[in-house]
Amino acid sequence: MSDNAIILDVRTPGEFAAGHLDGAQLIDYNAGEVPAAIPTLDPDAEYLVYCRSGNRASQAIALMEAAGFTQVTNLGSLENAAEATGIEVVR
Repeated sequence: MSDNAIILDVRTPGEFAAGHLDGAQLIDYNAGEVPAAIPTLDPDAEYLVYCRSGNRASQAIALMEAAGFTQVTNLGSLENAAEATGIEVVR
């Protein structure tokens, strides 16, 4: 994981508001925002993606990989993401 990795939270705005990694960008998978956001994302950047359990993150990553993204990591849940990155959870 590089220092300039982009952190994507693919949960709902309510879940995000209840707690998210400091600096994470919210892209609501359930609202269909991931396919709309992909063209605006840098395909050469590194992305760390998380959700509640890792399920939505894996689906978002599949869409990103289909669009040509190669540096995408599923961090699983918020708790797993915080542990893996050492980034503080903001509530």
